Amino acid sequence: MAHPAQLGFQDATSPLMEELLHFHDHALMIVLLISVMVLYIITCLITTKMTDKHILDSQEIEIVWTVLPAITLILIALPSLRILYLMDEINDPHLTIKAMGHQWYWSYEYTDYEDLAFDSYMLPTQDLSPGQFRLLEADHRMVVPVESPIRVLISAEDVLHSWVVPTLGIKMDAVPGRLNQTAFITARPGVYYGQCSEICGANHSFMPIVVEAVPLNHFEAWTTLMLEEA
Repeated sequence: MAHPAQLGFQDATSPLMEELLHFHDHALMIVLLISVMVLYIITCLITTKMTDKHILDSQEIEIVWTVLPAITLILIALPSLRILYLMDEINDPHLTIKAMGHQWYWSYEYTDYEDLAFDSYMLPTQDLSPGQFRLLEADHRMVVPVESPIRVLISAEDVLHSWVVPTLGIKMDAVPGRLNQTAFITARPGVYYGQCSEICGANHSFMPIVVEAVPLNHFEAWTTLMLEEA
């Protein structure tokens, strides 16, 4: 959960988000080294009083400033490509959930069950309980078992939406007439919040996403209760 004056990312709660955080730190260190080196060179050029009008070229310097950027790009590209493939990889999911975007709420369907589907609306401010977050809490949470591969099929019924949970490292567009998919694994129990990140109309900022990760036995009890109420 983000907090005021936070400068970094939210704590990772999935292996994929941990990989993204590591790559961010890796790339940031490379950017910092390049910035320091360029600042040092500019400072030296400004402050030095020595000049040499007879230097017209230098093959050695040209080789260095060609090879070093190439090596730097390789050091950034290889981890980036690895994470891109990890984000697209979906192996034997234990549960499949279809998330459908509407103006302005989400509906969830657990496709492994015959009749387990519900709509998720934002809780009005006057209905919030102590400890709940304004504009982020929903009347029905998407409940998933912890430490289990979950596949989410994402689409929309009317306009473009975007299903985003930052702490899980997920951002997938919901496009009418198209079925996108993503996958995640929650590393620990908890409640994870997100919001629609595609401008979808007047109430775009009032369709939160709430994912609750619980132990497997609690998930089974929840599904049994929801099927009995259906």
